[in-house]
Amino acid sequence: MLMLLGFIILLSCLIVGVRRGGLGLAAVSGIGLIVFIFVLGFKPGKAPVDVMLTIMAVVTCSGFLQASKGLDVMLKYAEKFLRSNPKYITILAPITTWFLTVLCGTGHVVYAMFPIIYDIAIKENIRPERPMASASVASQMGVCASPASVAVVSVVAILAATTHPFGVVQILAISIPASFCGALAAGLWSLNRGKDLDQDPAFLAKIADPEQKAFIYGEYADAKLSDIKLPSAAYRAAGIFLLGILIIAIFGSFPELLPKIPNAKGVLKPLSMTPTIQLLMLAIAATIMLSCNVKSSDVASGSVFKSGMVAIVSVFGVAWMADTYFSAYIPTMKKTLSAVVLSYPWLYAAVLFLVSKLINSQAAAVAVIVPMALSVGVDPLIIVSFMPACYGYFILPTYPSDLACIGFDRSGTTRIGSFIINHSFIMPGLIGVTTGCVVGYALAHLIY
Repeated sequence: MLMLLGFIILLSCLIVGVRRGGLGLAAVSGIGLIVFIFVLGFKPGKAPVDVMLTIMAVVTCSGFLQASKGLDVMLKYAEKFLRSNPKYITILAPITTWFLTVLCGTGHVVYAMFPIIYDIAIKENIRPERPMASASVASQMGVCASPASVAVVSVVAILAATTHPFGVVQILAISIPASFCGALAAGLWSLNRGKDLDQDPAFLAKIADPEQKAFIYGEYADAKLSDIKLPSAAYRAAGIFLLGILIIAIFGSFPELLPKIPNAKGVLKPLSMTPTIQLLMLAIAATIMLSCNVKSSDVASGSVFKSGMVAIVSVFGVAWMADTYFSAYIPTMKKTLSAVVLSYPWLYAAVLFLVSKLINSQAAAVAVIVPMALSVGVDPLIIVSFMPACYGYFILPTYPSDLACIGFDRSGTTRIGSFIINHSFIMPGLIGVTTGCVVGYALAHLIY
């Protein structure tokens, strides 16, 4: 009964906290911790310090990239690519937004692409829902495939403490092709979704009004990044950032290149990838700052830095609370769950997927579920196999990128249905995540 009561408290804190946003989730987790420790007598769990420090370093680096306008450089080339192939926008839009997230480490880059995707689709008489919804889904799927994303570096940090750690390259060797296949599958399915615009009664009724037609077919003021002239420092910053990501990948592939550090027994071992990522991310940020003359105040006010800091606080609270609860019942869980999860590995993916929806964060879901899964005996290979399952917050259309996508679609084809669950993102999301998990599982067991 005490175990059930603790789980109800944990779940209640998650539900209440999510409604208040990322910072609210962390704050409400404090109440859960107080109840667990002072009332139920649980031993305090461990705060995910390594994960938080890694996130801080990554977010700082990404913040300097945005402040230097290096992020705008990547968006500019993405626009050129899409406008050069307008007829294939439904396939190319999700691939482009996925790739941008992989490069930048955050799915929030998709906001700048929505008006561009809409502009191209409506001019080609393509139902905007087709490329826009799949592009929104694909941008979030790229999170689990980026060496600069909070979710990936969190998994690297957590697995680094296991007896069979997977480095960043080993993880990306699975998650990159898996999530790409998922994004591609979502785009392919979207090719014929919904009615063509010239056969859609709702759309035809809208454009029958001259004012509505002018609004729907009018251009967004920010729909052409190619017209914006960026300073040379922006291109330099983008180059520094991409070079830094390449260096991280090299160190992950060849750990013998890392400095040797004595462990607790005095044996020299290569420096772990967790502090390596932290050090390199800070160094990349410093190089961008010094060579591109970036003001620190501009970094702190940027959207990437702000959302990243919220993620850190959110992970701090919810992961600490979850670790306190699960640590109290690890022996019981090992007896009841380990055999089930080992027999049905898809159960781990399902739990990760559902928790991601509850928390609305891939990084926070990973910080909660992966340590718990490891504690009950889940093979790290299974954790790497199902990386795409950490994206489940498309189930309800409440995530900012999905809401922004609906807002940018002036035609009204990207929408929330009358039953809420029947929205434009549900099928691309389910197809993308399912495909990603299947491909990830197959690749992981084929390679490792």
